[in-house]
Amino acid sequence: MVLGTYKQITLGRSTDKEIQKISQDGGIVTALLTFALDEKLIDGAVVAGPSDEMWKPEATVALSSDEVMAAAGTKYTISPNNMVLKKAVRQYGLEKVGIVTIPCQTMGIRKMQSYPFGVRFLADKIALDIGICCTENFPFESLKTFISAKAGVDFDLVEKMDIGKGKFWVKTQDDLISFPIKETHGYEQNGCKVCLDLVSEMSDISTGSIGAPDKWSAIQIRTDIGETVFKQAVDAGAIELKPIDEGKFGLEMLTKLAKSKKEKAMKEIDRRKAMGLPVPYKGSSEKEDPLANV
Repeated sequence: MVLGTYKQITLGRSTDKEIQKISQDGGIVTALLTFALDEKLIDGAVVAGPSDEMWKPEATVALSSDEVMAAAGTKYTISPNNMVLKKAVRQYGLEKVGIVTIPCQTMGIRKMQSYPFGVRFLADKIALDIGICCTENFPFESLKTFISAKAGVDFDLVEKMDIGKGKFWVKTQDDLISFPIKETHGYEQNGCKVCLDLVSEMSDISTGSIGAPDKWSAIQIRTDIGETVFKQAVDAGAIELKPIDEGKFGLEMLTKLAKSKKEKAMKEIDRRKAMGLPVPYKGSSEKEDPLANV
């Protein structure tokens, strides 16, 4: 399946006005984590928190709703959240850990749970994995370089970044600037070129802006754990829902972009294979599911 296995796909957004103000789109990640913390469904969450340098995230263990909200908003450079899981369990003593991941990190979580060698008493403490849709991710210095070059603004003045409608958007206090997303190609991390997953297919719940109107998120409920937490959040009024549009700008778009990412990645994988370079997946010519052994 292009979008992976899921139980439900819908549009949603947080009902909390404060979360809406600071969130990237519908505030689903923040809404779910704050709800799960308040209801003791998790003891803490590993998130991409703020650091001393603007827009450079620092993987952080959040123990309260305020700390989760301080980490709200998308950062388009890597936050090594998986690396902080051991700290969350062994230093903070958390028994039920939530974590926010992008697809490659989600895959690492599932590998760890399937074969917990070297992570004894850690893998089973992961209570909720919320995956974020990801087209590509940028090294921090590359992010600074192409924003300064393409948007023509001082990176320190950037208040928000976003990807949508085929463009990369940069917001400052005085202006809103955009340029075609294709102009960022070449700046992404090398591993992104062979990543087959747009929608965090292995997470408990995945979410992103693709296929959703402004200020809403498209959400895929994937596992029993995800379904339980999500239903409780909706029933408690923390999240409001509406059906996803199945047309050109809704589910059709999400499916199209997920398929496109897989196809582009497989072409690159086959190209590298032909050159004798190491690749993480088997080539499409072998007619095997590239994720079968992952």
